[in-house]
Amino acid sequence: MAWEGSTRRERLPKNWPALRARVLKRDGYVCQFVWRNERGRMEQCGKPATEVDHIRPGDDHSMENLRAACHACHQYKSSREGGSVGGQVVARMRRETNGRFRRTEQHPGLL
Repeated sequence: MAWEGSTRRERLPKNWPALRARVLKRDGYVCQFVWRNERGRMEQCGKPATEVDHIRPGDDHSMENLRAACHACHQYKSSREGGSVGGQVVARMRRETNGRFRRTEQHPGLL
């Protein structure tokens, strides 16, 4: 599950369902992602949008920072940000595993 182990849902504003609906309606339920096509030209995805994306990662929930997205585009962007957004996910994983796999005794060859 995408939300499993994430604190993202807790950080969304209380009015997120209404805000999400406003963004989808404003964007006509059409994915607003723009990608470079095989000829190198920028092209809007245009698939039906079912999700809302934060353009700039973080907790800015302003209408200017939100856009409608199809599942595929949103998943692609989110997965790319996962390990790089200020290192948040990577840093959390390091904290959780810190020391778990360290040797406690000296290596036998060093005795």
